[in-house]
Amino acid sequence: MKSPYEHRNPVIRYSLIAIGWLSFVLGVIGLLLPVVPTSPFLILSAACFLRSSPKFYHWLTEHPWFGVYIRYYIEGQGIPKKIKALIITVLWIMMLSSAFLIVRTPWVSAVLCSVAALVSIYILRQPTPDAEQSESE
Repeated sequence: MKSPYEHRNPVIRYSLIAIGWLSFVLGVIGLLLPVVPTSPFLILSAACFLRSSPKFYHWLTEHPWFGVYIRYYIEGQGIPKKIKALIITVLWIMMLSSAFLIVRTPWVSAVLCSVAALVSIYILRQPTPDAEQSESE
């Protein structure tokens, strides 16, 4: 049975599936590389799958590792406190080590620290789901 959101045109539907999988792969790469974002790619993947494949959308939003976080974001509930702390900690470790151990140009180091500060502010401004709800997931 087709989803009410699934696009009728098969060319567009298959294009969305391809974009969804590409963004999923980029999101997984973002888990490993500090400069590549993870969340935007996974959210884009969910949006593409919603319009193209209910099976892939269900798989992604029910995934044991990051499905709950995608659902939180889609439903406007935000990011759990533990995940915010993890994201910010890893972000600062990677950016500071890059800025002071790898990069030898002062202005590039300043840009890296500025990006880390702006991303931290963005993460901290996201809503935090209720503690009971996030622990039950």
